[in-house]
Amino acid sequence: MTFWKDRFRIALPRYAVVGHDLMMVWVAWSGLNYFRQPALGGAGDGAVLTPELTLILLVQGLIFWQVGLYRGVWRFASIPDLVNIMKASMFGLLAIVPLLFFVFDRAGEIPRTVMLAYPVVLSALLGMPRLLYRAWKDHGTSRTDQAALRVLILGAGQAGEALVRDLRRAGAYQPVGFLDDAAKLRGSHLQGLPVLGKIEDLGRIAPETAAQLLVIAMPSLDATAMRRIVAACERTGLPFRTVPRLNDLLEGRSLPGELKEVAIEDLLGRKPVTPDWKAIRGWLGGRSVLVTGAGGSIGAELCRQCARHGARQIALIEMDELALATTEAELRRDFPQIECIPVLGDCGDPAVVRHALALSAPEAVFHAAAYKQVPVLESQLREAVRNNVLATETVAREAQAAGVGAFVLISTDKAVDPVNVLGATKRLAEMVCQSMTRRGNTRFVTVRFGNVLDSAGSVVPLFRAQIRQGGPVTVTDPEVTRYFMTIPEACQLILQAVAIGSIEAVYTLDMGEPVSIRLLAEQMITLAGKQPGRDIAIVYTGLRQGEKLHETLFHAEERYRPTSHPKILQAEAREVETERIEAATSRMRDAVGRYDVEALGRLLRDSVPEFAPLMAHEERKMAATVVAFPARNARRT
Repeated sequence: MTFWKDRFRIALPRYAVVGHDLMMVWVAWSGLNYFRQPALGGAGDGAVLTPELTLILLVQGLIFWQVGLYRGVWRFASIPDLVNIMKASMFGLLAIVPLLFFVFDRAGEIPRTVMLAYPVVLSALLGMPRLLYRAWKDHGTSRTDQAALRVLILGAGQAGEALVRDLRRAGAYQPVGFLDDAAKLRGSHLQGLPVLGKIEDLGRIAPETAAQLLVIAMPSLDATAMRRIVAACERTGLPFRTVPRLNDLLEGRSLPGELKEVAIEDLLGRKPVTPDWKAIRGWLGGRSVLVTGAGGSIGAELCRQCARHGARQIALIEMDELALATTEAELRRDFPQIECIPVLGDCGDPAVVRHALALSAPEAVFHAAAYKQVPVLESQLREAVRNNVLATETVAREAQAAGVGAFVLISTDKAVDPVNVLGATKRLAEMVCQSMTRRGNTRFVTVRFGNVLDSAGSVVPLFRAQIRQGGPVTVTDPEVTRYFMTIPEACQLILQAVAIGSIEAVYTLDMGEPVSIRLLAEQMITLAGKQPGRDIAIVYTGLRQGEKLHETLFHAEERYRPTSHPKILQAEAREVETERIEAATSRMRDAVGRYDVEALGRLLRDSVPEFAPLMAHEERKMAATVVAFPARNARRT
């Protein structure tokens, strides 16, 4: 009984709307005929509903339904609804006139003025009540109480106009006006609110309007303009938020109408790369994939991207039980249609990998498991080699033996001219994959990218924690720079590279200009509502062991060429000696078993000829200095 009551309560308003619209059809047709030719349609003899009018109501009602007029809601009536009404009125006339001719032989008696006026009058009769109802509802929600937060909106475009509606609907906010740099908007009104001036007038206008919150409603701003606006907001001392970008909405990272804090990626100097979603979905759709390191920041996001873009089944290998459980729970919650296969274990263990491959029969393996902390790995060579090199070889061999179609190695820009253990081990992992390309049908793809914002252990979470504790923020060197991308962007690059389809390739992203870490620290302090140097100090600690001042994206011997994606470049892989690589990894396994760090160091340097440890450079420099001093002293004597 309750079910039928609910259904009736839901259907009643729609029946009322249908009744209203049919009444307007009757009014429009009868009224026009009465004033133009009173005798037509029975208007002169007092009949309210004639056979002709019954046919007209039936035909026009069916067209209303087919056009989708009753899928809209009066509360949110807008231009598309009016367009639908006009289409339905025009299609109705085109259907009514022939039917009257064939059924009643009356089409010749319809005045041309009635036929011309009918769509216009009917559109007005149907559209006006809808717009009036919405205006009444909007007026009701805009009457906020005294406790509502006064909001000054920066940007008087489409995003700003939509924001006003959302804020009024929420009821807890009271928009007071706009600021916009467009000269043509000066003095105009949008949604009844004035455009009060330019962005540079923010310091003067914010106090005049008694604004309590600033909202940046310009989602398409580049990083330079966003930094300028954030600086202007900071000078007012008021809290500020921004509307989400379209990509954030599409990827589910933000909700429509949600106000979010300005993120550090909004202030960096490179726009995120837009993937070719059609190519990604065409390759990924309906496939089974396996991800190693699935509990890490890159691995977990890669699982989400695969689930979001059409994967049928995802197998997860992770040695951290909590990380594995967390990623699995998120996938089952957000993507219930995906079959999720968790496997707890070390991907360097062949039995674990074989078990996961047998359970999932994947068509692609994404190898994201790796150790990546540069200073830590400098003193943990054994684990760096075991996890970054030998585990990669294990997963690659087992994937090839199982007939997996594609093996994707997640590498790093530090593998280009490596100066630290991380770079050298990842470069050797690339060489291992390259040495296996001609042995089976598995295609091996390497994807290199720079530092990933907010990934586990990266500089952004460190800075955020230091700011939260009141500082100081530690920067290694005032001149140090790095290339950055967001976690979703990094994972989209991985999927895009695989979708391109080369048999053997090394892909890298054209990442634009490197970002100053000093500037990154200053921007993060600013976003936290503090002033660098005054509220939060920045301390320079010097480059750590194995760190470079600037990273390199491209190797001199790897000729790069464009791909089907304008921002992804493909390198021509350097030749490697398969037997030499196999012999080196075999000796490394023996040295790992004996925990012989010295042997591992020699093998790593021999296997990666371009590996020039940074400390060796410093030692040579110090040695040269020591030699130079006695020479000068000798001349003095």
